[in-house]
Amino acid sequence: QVQLVESGGGSVQAGGSLRLSCAASGFTYSKYCMAWFRQPPGKEREAVARISAGGGVTYYADSVKGRFTISRDNAKNSLYLQMNSLKPEDTAMYYCAARPNSCYTVDISQYTYLGQGTQVTVSS
Repeated sequence: QVQLVESGGGSVQAGGSLRLSCAASGFTYSKYCMAWFRQPPGKEREAVARISAGGGVTYYADSVKGRFTISRDNAKNSLYLQMNSLKPEDTAMYYCAARPNSCYTVDISQYTYLGQGTQVTVSS
């Protein structure tokens, strides 16, 4: 049974930091591109960051570049998102997602597995 379980969300003031984690199981994690998506209140889901199966290539949305860092530990089947200098506009439900092989797309419908999400709230 495939599972993606996010954790680490919470409430923080603007300028603060949070580290999200995603524990994966039930599939060959090291062969999958992993991504973080987020959905702000009343808005569509958007791609935040992606990381290649081997971890050597990363991609970021312009809105988070320089503030967020995506990483993975294939030995632990885990994905992380370090979020620094948080802004109120970062408030959203954050989801981890997986798709086999390539990270070429930000279209969430192309991701095979999706977690249940963890809420991040940034107050001004």
